[in-house]
Amino acid sequence: MKYKPRTSRFNRLVSASTLAFMREGSRIADYSFFDRLHGYVYARWPYLYIGIGTGEHPVAKRLAPILAALQRVLPGSQQSKLAPTTSGDLDPQVSTHTYADGYHGKVVPLEAAAQLVTVNEPVHLPDLEHVIPYVRARDIILQNPDHIIALECPCRSSRENPCLPLDVCLIVGEPFAGLVAEHHPRRSRWISSSEAVAILQAEDERGHVHHAFFKDAMLGRFYAICNCCACCCGAMQSQRRGTPMLASSGYISQVDEDLCIGCGTCAETCQFGALSVEGLYAEIDHQLCMGCGICVSHCDQDALSMVLEPCKGQPLELQKLIVHAAQMT
Repeated sequence: MKYKPRTSRFNRLVSASTLAFMREGSRIADYSFFDRLHGYVYARWPYLYIGIGTGEHPVAKRLAPILAALQRVLPGSQQSKLAPTTSGDLDPQVSTHTYADGYHGKVVPLEAAAQLVTVNEPVHLPDLEHVIPYVRARDIILQNPDHIIALECPCRSSRENPCLPLDVCLIVGEPFAGLVAEHHPRRSRWISSSEAVAILQAEDERGHVHHAFFKDAMLGRFYAICNCCACCCGAMQSQRRGTPMLASSGYISQVDEDLCIGCGTCAETCQFGALSVEGLYAEIDHQLCMGCGICVSHCDQDALSMVLEPCKGQPLELQKLIVHAAQMT
């Protein structure tokens, strides 16, 4: 049953979905009151939160020194023992003290993204270190996974000339979907699994990358799939500036030179700048390639394919992870 607003005087101050979120947070041993408050603020005011984070909000410059100071002293800045480099590779020698430890995305090709919105059973997959290579926020715990919200993207909404459409952020499962729906009724809508897949397919056709997002303040879990473009996405822009907020899918693209005609379509569609055409064929910078698969779906010659690359980490393929977890119990 989806959360509905209550009408008592008390619940005008504390909504049903907020109470559900707080109760869920209280069950997590290392999830502090500060984490719960942080999660509420993030979910309640995502457009302000992301607008400040991307620097697009008018108050961002005034708040920047304060936020930088808070980041140094508040909980959640511990070192990462298995940190992604800026290219998305896993490097156990690299440790970070960055925002990315608690807020990050995993690149997921279309098929893998679709699995996250079509699972028809609760999922409990904690501590996915080799899939989500960060110290914090690496669990997939889905309650009511068929509860899905399409939300107007905070990153796109903060831009002067955003990519369209706006409602392409998919909030998956409870207590997240109910929390967002109740607090943002004008900027969100309930959708079915099939509608979510249709949004993913349409965004894929537009050349936008699917990211499964995890956040420490959102119960340390996966909570959303964002469909991202380099011109609007704050995480992709942070990645380019050296903050490793995105982890590779675990795949890289490869070129079949017998089929490639050097047309350059793949280079035009690559959001990570990993493809170029210098001579007769497309060339791939494996350090920059994040394995999103967009180039593959846009190649009319079928000259590109995705191959596993162990040094890029393990793919987030939900059905395989569920089967593996069942075999280990």
